Order: sequence, then structure tokens, then C-alpha cells
Amino acid sequence: MGLQEDVATVLVSEQNIQARVAALAREIEAHYTDDTPLLLVCVLKGAFMFLADLSRQLQIPHEIDFMETSSYGAGTESSGVVRILLDLERNIEGRHVLIIEDIIDSGRTLQYITRNLRTRNPASVKVCTLLSKPSRRVIDVPVDWIGFEIPDAFVVGYGLDYAEVYRNVPFIGVLKAEVYE
Repeated sequence: MGLQEDVATVLVSEQNIQARVAALAREIEAHYTDDTPLLLVCVLKGAFMFLADLSRQLQIPHEIDFMETSSYGAGTESSGVVRILLDLERNIEGRHVLIIEDIIDSGRTLQYITRNLRTRNPASVKVCTLLSKPSRRVIDVPVDWIGFEIPDAFVVGYGLDYAEVYRNVPFIGVLKAEVYE
């Protein structure tokens, strides 16, 4: 069985993703109008495709760095414990920092990351996420740009995985329950 056949429902098509990424880039460009350096911080691994497409769409100078956190392991539910596995290489003091997330679920990971980055004295910390699941939020975290709000379902594709697989599916889809049960 192929990867795409393991998807029960397509929530967001490849075409809708690309159109929304372009629109987000225009919104972000309109916000960052001063000369303060902009750093896109990609939260690995799930946000890498979103970051790549967003970076290509942005027509303003920016740099890229990466953080990797862990709160899921190989499961489908957040453990609630967030750990930094890979930290930034760059000093962010005095810079605009835009966190690029794949999905905001409980809000725990994003709260941890934003608190951590704010201690490093950036000019600002903003958040852009491809997907948001507001029904799952247990911590109210501010999100500046949202690609799509989605229902409470386990989704894969466009960088999002289940046990490190399905990241290369070009759309956002709900994984069939029998695949992960």
C-alpha cells in the first residue's frame, strides 16, 4: 500500500497550501518593515517543508536557523514534556525572531520555545504556524499567523509525520486509524 493510500481524508490540498503560504509571506512582509534583522526559526522536523516554501516566497531579507524539540516520540499524543534536542546556532539578541511551526496542538511546545527564546533578548518573537488545532489547546499561546485551522484529527503530510513516515505526502491528510492503532 502506498503512503497516500494510508490517508483517509485530504484536509488541505497541495494547491491550497501553496496559495496560503504565498499569502502568509505577503502578510509577514507587511509586518517586518524596519531594518532589524529577521531570523526564521524552523522547529524541526515537521516545519521544514513549510519553512522552505515560505522562505522562497518572502521578498525581504531574512536568515534561517533551526531548533528541534521533542514532546511526541513515536506516538500520536503529546507527552507534555518538552525537551530541546537541537538549539539555535545564532545569537538572537536584538533581532526579530519568527518561529515557524508545522502545527500547534496543546500549545506546550510553543510556550516552552517562546519563553526560552525571549530570555535571549530578541527585538521581538512572533509565531507563524501552518496548522492550528484550537480544540486541543491546553495553554493559550499567542499565534501571529495561522495557515489553516483544522479539527482534532491526527494529520500527516507536508512535513508532518507518523513515526518519521509520511512527511513527503504533498498535502495535509488524516491518517487512517488502522495505520497507527
